[in-house]
Amino acid sequence: MKNMNKCIGCFECMIGCASLNFHSHTLTKSAIRVKTKGGLQSQFAAVICVGCSDPACAEACPTQALTPRPGGGVLFDAKKCIGCEKCVPACIVGAIAMDKQAKKPIICKQCGACVQLCPHECLAMEEA
Repeated sequence: MKNMNKCIGCFECMIGCASLNFHSHTLTKSAIRVKTKGGLQSQFAAVICVGCSDPACAEACPTQALTPRPGGGVLFDAKKCIGCEKCVPACIVGAIAMDKQAKKPIICKQCGACVQLCPHECLAMEEA
């Protein structure tokens, strides 16, 4: 995150992610989730993959559908995924949700679409 204090909850980051990566305009198909920190008058927070160097989600995957990405995060091979959902609770920041229709996890591709589409520059891609 860069400066979530400027976030107005427009969800452009979520719509862009869902559209670009999952060909959907449904917010539930986004790998980034924007939510309030508590109440309508509160600030917003973004739940997104932090690009772990030793990802617990990949370690929890019994079929190696999730493998560590060089530089952090994971690569997802949908063909290997059995939809067991073990990656969901394994994620240390709670950034993985399941696509209930596809029965596959929604995994951040570290593409930066959310950063590019945020009209208030609340998000940033940072090299670890």
